[in-house]
Amino acid sequence: MPGDLKDGRIVIVGASLAGLRAAEALRAEGFTGSLTVVGDEPYPPYDRPPLSKQVLLGKAAADTTGLPMRCDPDADWRLGVRATGLDALAKRVELEGGDSLPYDRVLIATGTRARPWPNPEEAALDGVFTLRTRDEAGSLAERLAAGPQRVLVIGAGFTGSEIASACRERGLEVTVAERGPAPLVGALGGTLSKLAAVMQRNHGVDLRCGVTVTTLRGDGNGRFTGAELSDGSRVDADVCVVALGAVRNVEWLAECGLAAGPRGIACDAGCRAFTMYGIVTDDVFVAGDVSRFPHPLFGYQMLSLEHWGNAVAQAEVAAHNMVNPGPLQRPHLAIPMFWSTQFGFNIKSVGVPTYSDHVVIAQGSLEARRLVMAYGYQGRATAAVTVDMAKALDYYRHLIETAAPFPPPSGAADRALAADIPIPSDVPDPKVLSHGPTVALTGYLPDRRLTVVQPTR
Repeated sequence: MPGDLKDGRIVIVGASLAGLRAAEALRAEGFTGSLTVVGDEPYPPYDRPPLSKQVLLGKAAADTTGLPMRCDPDADWRLGVRATGLDALAKRVELEGGDSLPYDRVLIATGTRARPWPNPEEAALDGVFTLRTRDEAGSLAERLAAGPQRVLVIGAGFTGSEIASACRERGLEVTVAERGPAPLVGALGGTLSKLAAVMQRNHGVDLRCGVTVTTLRGDGNGRFTGAELSDGSRVDADVCVVALGAVRNVEWLAECGLAAGPRGIACDAGCRAFTMYGIVTDDVFVAGDVSRFPHPLFGYQMLSLEHWGNAVAQAEVAAHNMVNPGPLQRPHLAIPMFWSTQFGFNIKSVGVPTYSDHVVIAQGSLEARRLVMAYGYQGRATAAVTVDMAKALDYYRHLIETAAPFPPPSGAADRALAADIPIPSDVPDPKVLSHGPTVALTGYLPDRRLTVVQPTR
């Protein structure tokens, strides 16, 4: 590594939101060396939230979702090129086709991809889609615009629910199949998931919970015609959207010695990657959806977040730490936040709702369809979710940041507490859900290839 951290060679793997913001932040921090950004898609970084919202509704074209640049990062963009490996000893990123890029420091921001339908033959049927990339959103929007008779959505997490909402807004018949007890239960717990189920059914969704899709059927000519469910029922449909959560893009790191696995790449709060032996690196950094990092407000458990705001904040911390020495480095301690618009409701969250044992309706009511649900763990505030009451969110973020007692106090006059008594948050094991969690709290999962290294005497 060069003596001057503001110089040298930095490679960012992932032309993503995190990759772009990190590139911009590196230049803002005074980095003057060579900067290369590698991306496996042929497009410059683009915004993903509009794909399941405006694009599916036909309000925006998929190719208009590009992210604006805050400044020109003066980078060498290697787009449409897949990274295939990382040689940590030689300090090179290996690329598809045999090329490689030398680096002094590397940032991994490869994000996630949609989890595919497990049967490849069924997944290949015309009319079966996933939604993660710009191309996938464009293809699905085109099919929805053609007016299918019925759309089957497999998985009722945030993506699946937003897809179902877009279908109903387009006037399309839609069936949602979810293995768990209700939509969004893996992210918001039992109480709010019941409201989500009511929202969907009130908007005409054929919601099937507690079932799995066992088979996707074709017509013999490669076209999707429907599905068979575990309860013996059948759904006739001509479009199917598989919304089973995300897969973290870490396979290319399998042999490099980093602590990379299905839950992401483990790193410290300064975004420095761990090796598989738990040793922190000083030249490999991680940011965005592919990272797993500890947070002191959530028991130092490893958080994996698929959140827009987290990708931005973590990228900026990673960039800062890549070009500043140890005493000037800073931790990534931002409070997770996300939002979703579906079925005419605006849902916003702060904190980690799944890190909870009890909840209370702190404002509003389920009946009014307008409320704040506060979450706590062992007597401390850990999260809040608002339904059409987003202005209240800052108050609860302060409670979480200060580890305030749970249930929350009465507070200001305009924040009168409901009379509800805290009840169990009823967050299910992710294994019982069709979709993967958008926030995963996990202890470190040891790599089974590890061998104990005994010191020589």
